[in-house]
Amino acid sequence: MASTGLAVAASGLLYFKQNELIYPRTLPPGARTEIPRPTEFGVLDWEDLTIPTPDGERLNAFLLKAPKARAGTSGEKEVTVLMFHGNAGNIGHRVPIARVLQEKMRCNVLMVEYRGYGASTGSPGEVGLCVDAQTGLDYIRGRAGLAEGKVVVFGQSLGGAVAIQLVASERNRGLVHGLVLENTFTAMRKLIPSVMPPAKYLARLCHEIWASDTYLPLITDTPILFLSGRRDEIIPPSHMDQLYEICKSRSKIWRPLPNGTHNETIIEPGYFDAFAEFLKDHVLSK
Repeated sequence: MASTGLAVAASGLLYFKQNELIYPRTLPPGARTEIPRPTEFGVLDWEDLTIPTPDGERLNAFLLKAPKARAGTSGEKEVTVLMFHGNAGNIGHRVPIARVLQEKMRCNVLMVEYRGYGASTGSPGEVGLCVDAQTGLDYIRGRAGLAEGKVVVFGQSLGGAVAIQLVASERNRGLVHGLVLENTFTAMRKLIPSVMPPAKYLARLCHEIWASDTYLPLITDTPILFLSGRRDEIIPPSHMDQLYEICKSRSKIWRPLPNGTHNETIIEPGYFDAFAEFLKDHVLSK
């Protein structure tokens, strides 16, 4: 009886509160109002943007500008990384990562905040976040100084699912020159048994699908880098294994980080080396 009651409670929580569970935009406390600025991390050349979406929301975004040394060097084009974070926090919390991409790899970095997160308006959901991702890419393609360069889409955790759907879209064919995925999942319904075991038989009630295992095989021309923390305690590493296996890109690169946990894979030795190597060998060289 106790297990039955637990399952009923879990099903109710999953169905009626799944938006709050999947998109905990108020965590950590203050995440909607306390947004670290790039200057707090020593970034000087950046812009604070408000980008309107086609459906009437207003997205906060940070644009970190690349050092100009790359421009015109050996004929290389500038690279803009379009960055999507995980399901908690805000773009300000990820500025230290973006700073490495800006300073060490000489990339522009556009950090788009999802609707309902940070200073962006609206409420999050799968359809809306996909609109936000497309809005970010459209901004890059429409802005002088960015449109002429190459675009790499980078997604962490939930952001990986956002990134996959964006790059898989037929309308974006040929517009994205690289995709980087870190510790993401195959599909939301397949992740639920791991993060909420009592609800494993009720996963079908989840209306936020995020079926990356359906969209990823559609990407065949874009190089993809898989960065997998092998000690991920939130998303089982088997999800990244499966995504790599079903990936049909003609250029796919696997980089396991043996001691990487879900949120700390980024600090593992070799993480940014793999990212830089990917840019050099699979984006800039093409």
